[in-house]
Amino acid sequence: MIGTRAPRLPDCRPLLASADDLTLVFQPIVDLSAARVAGYEALARFPGAAGPDVWFAAAAEAGIAAELEALAIHKALATVDRLPPNTFLTVNVSPHLLGADAVQRALASRPDLQRVVVELTEHTPVDDLSRLRRQTEALRERGALIALDDTGSGYSGLQQMAAVRPQMVKLDRSLVADADSDPVRMALAEMVGEFAGKIDAWLLAEGIETAAELSAFTRLGVPLAQGWLLGRPAPEFLPLAPEVEKLVRTQVARSRLTESVASLLRPVRQCVVGEDDTPEVAPAVLVGPHGEPMGLLLSDPRTLQVYTAPVSLRVHPSTDIAETLQRALTRPPAHRFDPVVCTDPTGHVLGLLRIEDLATAVPRSR
Repeated sequence: MIGTRAPRLPDCRPLLASADDLTLVFQPIVDLSAARVAGYEALARFPGAAGPDVWFAAAAEAGIAAELEALAIHKALATVDRLPPNTFLTVNVSPHLLGADAVQRALASRPDLQRVVVELTEHTPVDDLSRLRRQTEALRERGALIALDDTGSGYSGLQQMAAVRPQMVKLDRSLVADADSDPVRMALAEMVGEFAGKIDAWLLAEGIETAAELSAFTRLGVPLAQGWLLGRPAPEFLPLAPEVEKLVRTQVARSRLTESVASLLRPVRQCVVGEDDTPEVAPAVLVGPHGEPMGLLLSDPRTLQVYTAPVSLRVHPSTDIAETLQRALTRPPAHRFDPVVCTDPTGHVLGLLRIEDLATAVPRSR
């Protein structure tokens, strides 16, 4: 409207002098197949009624966006040691600020980034995707996982996904809202999920607010979910409320997760590359210093000789059996019949899936 003033942005410079004014809350991220909290997203909160987006916009206008974001990152990383067992912490970082000195210093405040998921937000396009890829690789080398936020909301997000190859992909709320009654949204969500699966990334449905939305995404086989229905942001790391756990278990049962690969998992030996002697008995999974699968130790059935092979396919335990078999059989011929590695949301190995088991189970799952 002509003559209407733009809202006045808050002065965020005092926050840098009095860091206690910036506080954190933690929203649970739920592993749907297990009906438990898999991790938490650290969210910044500020004094007054203005939301975080307003404060970060004010920081950008004042030229201190990197400094304010670094303060939030530093505070979030300081809480990692308080995480409940077997959970991770998601820390938001703007891709265009990832290389800023203040942000780099904040990320360096914790040398070991194991159990940390660096979530790249998509609000500002990135001009140099090659530089972003190098920056994220450096974080991976320190144990971090990489997530991409708001996927599906714009072309730049798809570009970043292709360049960065994140281990977690967050489905944009615009594709989640009312998806249960909109087949177009569900088709788009399924498309993003299929692409995420091809790069061995976990799909997370963000902004689940109704039981109908939860039901739609459990039927789709989405492994992770987040939203007010499942748990609101809180100052502490809270478990799932009993009624929420019951709801999730009910929805998962209805989605026929007995058709997932979880029932076909075979236990497997794990050997840390560079620390353990390579075993003579196959199969085994060779893992990196942070538990990530680096290779397979297999045995040639004709010669019985043990050899190493790359990890050509990883899936999560809620992945459909038929889908897993199809993806396995479209691998290069040299690795088409190699076992499939199954990992949890943090990237740790849960077990192996044999192609013979998948092929035998497909008729039962139809």
